[in-house]
Order: sequence, then C-alpha cells, then structure tokens
Amino acid sequence: MKYNIKTTKAQEFIDITNLIRETVREDQVKNGIAVVFIPHTTAGVTINENADPDVVYDILSSLNKLFPEIGDYRHFEGNSHAHIKASLMGASCTVIIKDGELKLGTWQGVYFCEFDGPRNREIYIKVIKD
Repeated sequence: MKYNIKTTKAQEFIDITNLIRETVREDQVKNGIAVVFIPHTTAGVTINENADPDVVYDILSSLNKLFPEIGDYRHFEGNSHAHIKASLMGASCTVIIKDGELKLGTWQGVYFCEFDGPRNREIYIKVIKD
C-alpha cells in the first residue's frame, strides 16, 4: 500500500504507527510482518519512543550537532546532512504482527523521519501474512 505524506518542516519526525495499524486491519492479517519502506534519500524511518515528544527533540538536536546543515560537504545541492541522517535512520523497518496487533514495546512507535523538507513524500507499507 502506498501512502502520500506532506511534511511541513525542514526536519521532523511524524508518528506513522496508526497508519501501519490501519493497513494491518484493512489487510485483515492476524499474524505476519509489516514492512515499511521510504523511497527517498533524504528521509527515513525509525522505531523509538512515542510517549514523550522530548525524545524526538533530543534525537533531532543530537543529529544536528553531529551533522549540521552547513559543513564541509561536497554535494552541490547543499543537503548532505539530510543524506547522512537518512542513511543512519535507514529506509525501512519491519514490525511483527501477532493476533492482529503490532508487536511494539509499550513506549515504541514508528516514525517517518524528514531531513530535507518540507516536501511531498511517499511511504510504502507491505503486510505479509504468516
């Protein structure tokens, strides 16, 4: 299933956990896996805490300290920092589905990670039945 998302900031994390849950429900899969794929080189996906928004702030703040927007980069488009951050997050993640529910930890959520926005982006979610 392909979804479109419009980001609103240069850098942001958007909780897409419910989007994945909806896809699992629509596909009526009780047991299997959900694979999330982001087809962009300056955006990624990660699983992390979704209870305290300060965690997202801390992650972005730390990434920006390590890979600031302005640096000794050669890439002519000026968004090397975004490519590096996206590579660290990764382009995909997999979540186990058991009894129709995502097997995430109590505080875990799945985030779309924008590093070069705002933009129109795509998210692919593939649910595979056991």
